[in-house]
Amino acid sequence: MIKGEDEMREIFQRYSLYFGLGLVGVGALVFFYFQNQREEFSGLMEDDAILSEAVEDKKEDGEITQEEVILKVDLKGAVRNPGVYDVKEGDRVIDVVQRAGGFLDVADPNQVNLSQRVMDEMVIYVPKKGEEISPQQNVTLPQSNEKDGKININTADATTLQTLPGIGPQKADAIIRFREENGPFKKIEDLMKVSGIGEKTFEKLKEQITAQ
Repeated sequence: MIKGEDEMREIFQRYSLYFGLGLVGVGALVFFYFQNQREEFSGLMEDDAILSEAVEDKKEDGEITQEEVILKVDLKGAVRNPGVYDVKEGDRVIDVVQRAGGFLDVADPNQVNLSQRVMDEMVIYVPKKGEEISPQQNVTLPQSNEKDGKININTADATTLQTLPGIGPQKADAIIRFREENGPFKKIEDLMKVSGIGEKTFEKLKEQITAQ
């Protein structure tokens, strides 16, 4: 019996050793696996950081920017530096005046709609005090584009707009006021955003207008 017990003890010790070595091996494999994963993750984080820095540098250098629409406006009259200015879409008359150094002391800004949104090729005239001008004289829009017989709702004056079916003096004024406050129409369907112009009116005139 003692011999058998010694043999069992020897076998147990031998397999315990093997089992311990196996655990050490598995532990080492697990350690090296996670160590490798951590290094790969750190490398990815470093790459992301480098990429982010490169993007930020390009943004600062102006290489990555949203495309801006540049308009040209001709500013005349009683301002410090009259001339043709490049402005952004959405800018207003006051922005152009400020670019020009502001009004002269003799200017009469009360005759100019400073909140009006600018349009490409617009001519803005700032009168002097005591100089009487009409609203059509202080802001001149580009020539009405009647391409293919269609009326440009972005440039047509009130008289031209009234030639459209269903457009009288009040609706013509509403169209002009809308584009002054909100900028040019992007598409002809935007005309229905004007107060008093619904689908029925639009259906009557849509074949006769353009926004380009």
